[in-house]
Amino acid sequence: MANSKQQLDIPFIPSLGTSGVVYSQSVQNQNNGLLRLFFTKLLNAIQSVIGPMGGKYLNNPYGAFQDSTDQVAANTTTAYAVTFNTTDFSNGVTIASGSRITVADAGIWNLQFSIQFTNTTNSSQDVDVWFRVNGTNVANSNSRFGFAPRKSAGDPYHTIAAMNYFVSLNATDYVQIMWRPTDVGVTIEQYAAGTSPTRPAVPSAIVTMSFVSNLPTL
Repeated sequence: MANSKQQLDIPFIPSLGTSGVVYSQSVQNQNNGLLRLFFTKLLNAIQSVIGPMGGKYLNNPYGAFQDSTDQVAANTTTAYAVTFNTTDFSNGVTIASGSRITVADAGIWNLQFSIQFTNTTNSSQDVDVWFRVNGTNVANSNSRFGFAPRKSAGDPYHTIAAMNYFVSLNATDYVQIMWRPTDVGVTIEQYAAGTSPTRPAVPSAIVTMSFVSNLPTL
């Protein structure tokens, strides 16, 4: 029986003996013993997976990425892809070309992101954030976030845009997070680690991808 600190004990297929033309009770007893051991180990493995703590034995694909740079829009009529320059975790999910969240396996995936936006203008602004799969916009995937004017010239308005989304992907497909502000004064900002008290840096963007299920077949 497996425990939380070891892998499952997966049984090998038993090598059964043959009795030839004449029935052999000793061979039959040996085979029965091998089969009993095999099915006992197999049952223990199945019970470990479907039990209350079984999830710890599953190896589902996932990925987690972040970015440590400021990201800006040159104009308000172009769609820009959010980029990531740091891989925190990767198991069947990778970043390609800076913005392409690429999966190795087909399935239903849960994409979650948080983006640190700032508004440096004196007016209220909006930003649209949506998804593309293999370069094509995903229908009905857009979200609009509204930002208050800046507090002062040296203190812009800060807010986090965050959401999660289920997306159906084939093997080697990629997803991009796109954005477009109503003013170029809206940017994606990172902030350095702070002091008094000591506190971590603020990534400009964070994204995770988690495998949910195989693609349904009808």
